[in-house]
Amino acid sequence: MTRMMNRMKALLLLLVCSLAGSLHGQVETIDLGPRGKVTLYLLGEWSVDYSTLGKTNTVSITPKKEGVNASCTLSFTFPEIDRLETKARLKLQVETDCYGMAEGSAERKAVAREIAVRAGMAFACNFTDPELIGQPPKKGDYKVTTVGKVKLAPDVVIDVQILADGFKDEPYQQLLGAIEGMEFTPRRGR
Repeated sequence: MTRMMNRMKALLLLLVCSLAGSLHGQVETIDLGPRGKVTLYLLGEWSVDYSTLGKTNTVSITPKKEGVNASCTLSFTFPEIDRLETKARLKLQVETDCYGMAEGSAERKAVAREIAVRAGMAFACNFTDPELIGQPPKKGDYKVTTVGKVKLAPDVVIDVQILADGFKDEPYQQLLGAIEGMEFTPRRGR
């Protein structure tokens, strides 16, 4: 009996080790100065670059592997006046922002859907490039786009864009999962 238990333990340990090896992950912390910090949890292998232009901080997430065709951009803004205080207003703003993009998409309309985020509230619109439907994947040509906003606090809003070959593809799901699972830690005394 103990011999069989030892074999089962060894098989279980082997399974856990193989799964852990395939789930490469990384943690990225984005310092928002006096507003706090955001922590992103990324599965897979991604490069993360930071830039600042004026009052906007941008985080670009691109694949490390050559064969992966997906990317994500997070643009952090810090509004002085909270104009997105309700879910209804945030949804309407996302749909308004996406109006022009919707006209050239297969969907033809901007319909914002709520994203289940850990911190704050979020809405996004999904679009498909009609010219790329049925075409083989090509590096730099993205078949699908998700555009939205995450409101973490009255003065912290993130504009999100995810580009990929399919909504159900693993790279897209990894990037969406990073958005859904992000954590926001406000500075003490806020």
